[in-house]
Amino acid sequence: MVKENCGVVGIFSLDGINVIPMLIDSLRALQHRGQEAWGIAVPKRLPLKKLGLVSAAASEFKKISEEYSSFAAIGHVRYSTIGKSNLENAQPLKVKDLCIAHNGTISNVEELSNMVGGCSFTPQHASDTLIVAQRLVSLISEKGKLSKALSILKNEMVGSYCFTFLSDDSSVFAARDPKGFRPMVMGKKEDGKTHIVASESSALSAIGAKLERDVTPGELIKLSKNGVETEMFSTDTSRAHCSFEFTYFAHPSSKMEGSNIYVARKNIGRFLAKKFPFKEADLVIPVPDSARPAALGYAQELGIPFDEGLLKDRYSKKGPLRSFIEPHQSDRIEINRWIIPIQEIIEGKHVVVVDDSLVRGTSSRAIIKALRRGGARKISLVITYPPIKFPCFAGIDFPSQEELATYTDGKDYSDEQIIEKVRNDIGADFLGYNDPENLARAIGIPIDSMCFTCTTGNYSSLGIKPIFKTLAQLEGSK
Repeated sequence: MVKENCGVVGIFSLDGINVIPMLIDSLRALQHRGQEAWGIAVPKRLPLKKLGLVSAAASEFKKISEEYSSFAAIGHVRYSTIGKSNLENAQPLKVKDLCIAHNGTISNVEELSNMVGGCSFTPQHASDTLIVAQRLVSLISEKGKLSKALSILKNEMVGSYCFTFLSDDSSVFAARDPKGFRPMVMGKKEDGKTHIVASESSALSAIGAKLERDVTPGELIKLSKNGVETEMFSTDTSRAHCSFEFTYFAHPSSKMEGSNIYVARKNIGRFLAKKFPFKEADLVIPVPDSARPAALGYAQELGIPFDEGLLKDRYSKKGPLRSFIEPHQSDRIEINRWIIPIQEIIEGKHVVVVDDSLVRGTSSRAIIKALRRGGARKISLVITYPPIKFPCFAGIDFPSQEELATYTDGKDYSDEQIIEKVRNDIGADFLGYNDPENLARAIGIPIDSMCFTCTTGNYSSLGIKPIFKTLAQLEGSK
């Protein structure tokens, strides 16, 4: 079954101006959330969908903007956790008169499929988004309103979701799941009295729009000729904001749950320095690019020089991309091949390397080898995120335990033994992970309002007892 964590945008202009150029720019600002495919939808037409990066179609932007000219539109950039990169799986999708774009993962999608035809859907030809859209359209036909349909569907769905919808009457809707797993914000651009909802505020900044607020978990927003209308489809007040968004996924310029991501990451680095104070180190270097703020905060806290000892080759085909969100291991390896050490900076030095996370170990192994080639005397690797030991069922791409660097094949290891195993596997002299309490304090969000399921194995925020599948089983379900 295809599942994804992506980026969504919805735009509506009360003055009737063409919002497609803004939609495209907003999607480009969310490219860090998905590199595989993108698409847009306007009323009364089938969605336009393309593979690859948004910028790859730059020569077509003018034609697309003219051909799909509309004052109401939604858009999507795709990153799959399971599923092939093809146009069939790209979004937005259209079911009857409703277009839908989705950021998240619905964990009980097989159960939902039984409510919308069951055997007519197969894992090879369906996605969690498609099945949700089918169920939602069915409920709307019964209940008459999207809000009433969502109030029922929220009790049927298990997982994380931020949706944008577009109806053929030109109304744009946005909905955020009651736990707030995935981020969503709303803003306004005075030019054309244009209202925007998006996964992150970086999408608003890209078009000169002002951030107004986070979309409240459990809230449904409607943008139409009547302006902004809002209602709650859930009254649940418990939260489970994805902690991985703060260390890796979100853009550093974005503001999320009241915190600027760059400032939060820099603060995480400071707190990490207190946990692992290598005052005798010669140098602090970041793993490019998302670990840079944390590495700077670490260096400033301990008064150790900060420098760029590793650089990405941005002129290679894969160099500019984010390795973690590539769906295939071969592509992750290719991206990390183009992280180049600067020998003159690191040779003979004890370097503290700060990275945002350690998931499969692919990047870490490549980086340690590169630093060894560059002549580093000692390599201490500190990770801003806690050890990832369990699969994510809320939209981040580590769906099986066996692909994780911490995997022990059922053997009973202590936390210290697991860390030592990973350290030995990647070849570092020292490996230190952050912990959930330290990370939550650094961000400034109560730990009980954040999701650390991938570290703790406690899936109560999702309300499920997961069945862990092997990587082979997951590959077979594509």
